[in-house]
Amino acid sequence: MTPVDRARPWLRAHPLALDAVLALGVLLCMVLGSFADPHGPNGPTFGTRTPGLRSLVLMTLGAAVLVLRRRRPMAVLACTSALTMVELGLGAPPAPVAMSAVVALYTVAAHTDRPTTYRVGVLTIVVLTGTAMLFGTPPWYSQEHVGIFAWTGMAAAAGDAVRSRRAFIDAIRERAERAEHGREEEARRRVAEERLRIARDLHDVVAHHIALVNVQAGVAAHVMDKRPDQAKEALAHVREASRSALDELRSTVGLLRQSGDPAAPTEPAPGLAVLDDLLGGFRRAGLPVELARIDDSPLPASVDLAAYRVIQEALTNVQKHAGPGAKAEVSVVRVGPNIEITVIDNGTAAGDGNGDGGGHGLLGMRERVTALGGSCTAGPRYGGGFRVQAILPVKAAETGATGEGTS
Repeated sequence: MTPVDRARPWLRAHPLALDAVLALGVLLCMVLGSFADPHGPNGPTFGTRTPGLRSLVLMTLGAAVLVLRRRRPMAVLACTSALTMVELGLGAPPAPVAMSAVVALYTVAAHTDRPTTYRVGVLTIVVLTGTAMLFGTPPWYSQEHVGIFAWTGMAAAAGDAVRSRRAFIDAIRERAERAEHGREEEARRRVAEERLRIARDLHDVVAHHIALVNVQAGVAAHVMDKRPDQAKEALAHVREASRSALDELRSTVGLLRQSGDPAAPTEPAPGLAVLDDLLGGFRRAGLPVELARIDDSPLPASVDLAAYRVIQEALTNVQKHAGPGAKAEVSVVRVGPNIEITVIDNGTAAGDGNGDGGGHGLLGMRERVTALGGSCTAGPRYGGGFRVQAILPVKAAETGATGEGTS
């Protein structure tokens, strides 16, 4: 790393020191330039003239005010321009005090907008060049006057170019920051959606199997002394339901593992293909369930899983809340571009838990179905019982899956 590279961070943190160094450099250039005579016998010569005391004072003042060029650019430009006009009108020949005005004009152009740069730049060029032509010792067409015109014009143009480049870089940085912020927001949104989906799956799995375990454990406790064979059968159902719950929990939680983890699950998510097994579990738990299914054609994975979870949650609520002697009916019907899932029961227990009563079952069902663009309704039936109906759009899901695969 060069000394300049090491000093650059410090200079950026202390701009006043950087301006003081610049002012000292401009002063040295002006003093050295005041010893040069542009009208020598064989061209410009150095050391044939010396600056007067007034010129040295004006050059020192012009360089000194440059220390404040970032804080008060307009005031510094006005001050340096006034000092330059004094030197041009009284000097014979004049010292290059105009250098300080050139630096000040560059600063104004670099820190203001373009219209201001045009107005201030034109005014400065006209005033300094006009003063030199009207009050200077050389003739109006001399090269010194052309030099003042050219240097002030280039200072305004250079400052405007620097300002434009800085604005362009800031715009690019702002767009990059906005894009990064957008990516972070999208990542957080997807994480929240995934967490919600996993929470729904965990709720469905746990609620379903724990309800079965609770019912079978109650049966076993009730008939343990009088009918031990039936108690053993109930305990076997408890063990089977527990094993299924553990398997599904392992499959769901395994989604949180790293992609390269060999323990990550590879079995497919449950769907209507295993609906008979689901209903069989409820029947073994003592809940009579009838199934009416029309058109068992394969469904998109998301719709298949949602339909399975809706039936699972609805029957779990019937098992827990519909009361003794309740029966349930499940229908799966393909109607045009949709598939309709309906679960009804004839439960008569007070305070039917199929309602929203503080749980998250129905809320989770609605969120799952709504996420696929469908609708889910639930409420008491006329004459007793409860009804849950979900309508899932199959065509939209098939189109979305096709679009993802071809993009």
